[in-house]
Amino acid sequence: MPKVTGLGEAVASIADGAHIGLSGFSIARCAMAFAREIIRQGIRNLTVSQCVGAMDADMLVGAGAVDRLIYGGGSLDRFGLLANVNAAIETGTLVAEEYSSLSVAFRYLAGSLGLPFIPIRSLSGSDLLARLREKSGSDVATVEDPFTKVRWLVLKPLVPDVAVVQVQACDAEGNSWIMGPKWDNGELVKASGRAIVIAERVIPADEIRREPERSVIPGLLVSHVVELPFGAHPTSVYREYDYDSRRIEEYVEAGGSRDAFRAYLDAYVFGVKNHREYLEKIGGRDKLESLRADPVLGY
Repeated sequence: MPKVTGLGEAVASIADGAHIGLSGFSIARCAMAFAREIIRQGIRNLTVSQCVGAMDADMLVGAGAVDRLIYGGGSLDRFGLLANVNAAIETGTLVAEEYSSLSVAFRYLAGSLGLPFIPIRSLSGSDLLARLREKSGSDVATVEDPFTKVRWLVLKPLVPDVAVVQVQACDAEGNSWIMGPKWDNGELVKASGRAIVIAERVIPADEIRREPERSVIPGLLVSHVVELPFGAHPTSVYREYDYDSRRIEEYVEAGGSRDAFRAYLDAYVFGVKNHREYLEKIGGRDKLESLRADPVLGY
C-alpha cells in the first residue's frame, strides 16, 4: 500500500485520545500544517509529548485538542512564552507534566530501546522533581543499583502512539533526512508505534540510498508520508526557509485572550480549506520566496 498521502488522510488516521510525539523545537521545524489540520478535523483529548515545548503544541492546546502535555519546558524563542499552554495550566484545563528537556529525551530513549525504565541524574534535587512527585500517577520512581546499592532516580519510558516528524526530505517509503539539529527525533520515532513524516519534498529512493548515513528515520517505522512544502510555516526549517516574524508576532498577539485566539483560528485554520489556501492567505509565492534560506547560512 503506498505511503504517500495527503495531509488530511494522514491526520484522519489519528484517533481521539491518542498520544502524539512532536518533533519541533520552539519555532524550528514545527509540524504547523499538521496542527492546523488536527484542529480542523476536530480531533480531541490528545496527549502530546515534546522534548521542548513549541508553537505546534501551543496551538493544539489553545484550540482545546490536548488534555495532557508532557514536555521539557519551552517558549516561542525571542517572541515570548507558550501563552496557551500557560493559560490552560492556570485554568486547570490541561494536565501538564514538566520535566527537564534531557529527561524527556531519556524517556524517548528508554522507549526506543524497549527498556522498562531508565536511570537519570538530571532531575535529582530539583523543584521539577518535587512537583512531579506531587502529581498522582507520576512516571518517576527510585530503584536500588544492584551493584553499588545506591538508589537511583528512574523514569518510565515514553511510548507515543504516533510520532509526527517534520523533515527536509524523504523517499516514498519514509526514509528521511533531517539536516541541522536532529534533537531527540530519532529516539522519538523508534519509541513510537508508528510515524507520520511531513517532508518539504519527496525525492527518489536512489538519491536517499546514495547517502544512507544521512537518514535519521527508517521507512519501516513510517505509516504515512506527506509532501508539503512550507509545512512548518511560520516556523523555520534549516536549509529550506526562515521563520516568518510577522506571522509569529500575530500569533503571539492572539494569545492574549480567548476571543483573540478564537479569531486567529477562524482566520488561519477554519477560514481556509487546506494548506494551499493557508499559504495563499499569508502572502502566497512572493512571501514564501522571501523566506527562502540563504544557501550558505542555511537560514
